[in-house]
Formats: sequence, structure tokens, C-alpha cells
Amino acid sequence: MQGKIIKGIAGFYYVHAENLCIYECKARGVFRKDNVKPLVGDNVELEVLDQEEKTGNIREILPRKSRLIRPAVANIDQAMVIFAILKPEPNFNLLDRFLIMMEQQNLPCVICFNKSDIASEKEREALQSAYETCGYQVLFISVKEKEGLEDVRKLLQGKTTTVAGPSGVGKSSLINYLQPRAEMETGAISEKIDRGKHTTRHSELFALDKESYIMDTPGFSSLQLFDMEKEELKSFYPEFREHEDRCRFRGCAHISEPGCSVKEALAAGKISDVRYRNYTLLYHELKERRRY
Repeated sequence: MQGKIIKGIAGFYYVHAENLCIYECKARGVFRKDNVKPLVGDNVELEVLDQEEKTGNIREILPRKSRLIRPAVANIDQAMVIFAILKPEPNFNLLDRFLIMMEQQNLPCVICFNKSDIASEKEREALQSAYETCGYQVLFISVKEKEGLEDVRKLLQGKTTTVAGPSGVGKSSLINYLQPRAEMETGAISEKIDRGKHTTRHSELFALDKESYIMDTPGFSSLQLFDMEKEELKSFYPEFREHEDRCRFRGCAHISEPGCSVKEALAAGKISDVRYRNYTLLYHELKERRRY
């Protein structure tokens, strides 16, 4: 039987099988010998040991089409980052860090702003123009008022999507709307492993249907940029690409150089002030980190 690992804790892997049951599995010793560790998101072959107790063994890990480093998961098709428009106000520096992290891992990303019911049209338009000009799809939803949620469901169809965002933005409420069994499934697993009440401390997949999964990740409040020199940062800002070939200097960092086409585009309103301000902050952060 085949299935997908939806959660892994303390050497146990919880596999959502093709018969729609969840099995608690151990990985065979051959994986340890080959230094292969099963990951959440892996498609696997399993053998059922006890149908009533829903236990089994993972016999084989099927070929991975992708693998993320942070979080360590396999076979993710896209990311969706969720922020609130208000209450709490979005931290754009944090949002840009997440987008850079996804760009580094070549993962398409959708930005979803919740609590749109308490925002003005002007606030929505400002966010849309700032991020859609970078090439990102921007959705506005209200989980509370059930607005825009079916658009989210369509976007997730047939894909495995990692969902991330800071605490308090409505991420868990959205997941519970899309998959009402999520809390029940989590509770059953928690009870079995005696972990108590669920909080998102581990990456976990929830099946929306046989072909669509969402992965809940722990709420983040800060993200360190990793494995990057300051000169590389500009390549993760898609909106710079159409302008930088016209910069006077080859290798222009778009910070203080004369004849910078990116800064001219900024002055003309073609690049978001918020995005460029965050770029300069992150550039100087990377510069200072290398000094020490």
C-alpha cells in the first residue's frame, strides 16, 4: 500500500494511506544503514502490521520531486504565507525574509492577507501593488466572515502546500475551515503519543482530499537569512531583474551607486518603497554579519 507521511515524532511516522486511514509506522533499519531519513511529505510504500491498531512499517521511500531544507520536508509544490492586514499589523521585513527563503529554494509562493473585513480599500490596494508587481499572487480573505476561502481552496487543489505565518494571523482557523477533521486528527495522534493539547511544534500535513495536502508549520516571529552573501541578496528580489541590466555599473548593488536603474525605477514608483527599504535593511544586516 502507498501513502504519504503527514507527521513524524520520536521515530514514529504517521502515514495517510490510499485507503484514507492513518497508520503509525516505524521506518525499516535499512534506511538508517543507508543514512536516509524519512521526511514529512515523503510518498512511501508501507506494510500494515495491525489493521485494527493502525500500525505498520515503512518499506520504501518513493523518489522525491523536491526537498526543502527549512522546514525539512519533501514533495512541496508551493508555499502560502499568511499575514493579517491589521491586528496585528503585518511585519513586512519578516514577510520579505520568508519570500527570500522560498526564492532560495525555488518554491512558488502565494501571499494571503487575512482579516480583510477590517481593512480599507486603500490598505488593500497598497498591499496588492507592493507585492503583485514583484510577481507574487496576492489573496485577500476573511476567515471570520468566510470571504475568499473558496479561492484559497481552488489554489490548493491537486498540490501539496506549506502554509506559514506568524502567530495570531488566523492560520490555524483557515486550516480548520479547509479541513474540519484537522483538529480531530491531530487530537487522535496527540492522544496516542501522549503529547497533550496540540500546538504547532512540528511540521504536519493535512489531507484535503486524495491529491491535495496542506502543511502547517510552527508560527515564526523571526527568520535569519542563511547561506548568503550580501551581493546575492538582489537576485531574490524579482522586481529588480527587468531594470538592473541598465545600471551604469556591472554588479551594481542598488544601494549607493550612481546611475542605478533600480533606484530610478523606485523613484518612478515602479518598485515598492516598502520592498526596497527592506532590501537595504537586509543588505546592511548581511554586511554587518560578515564583518563579525
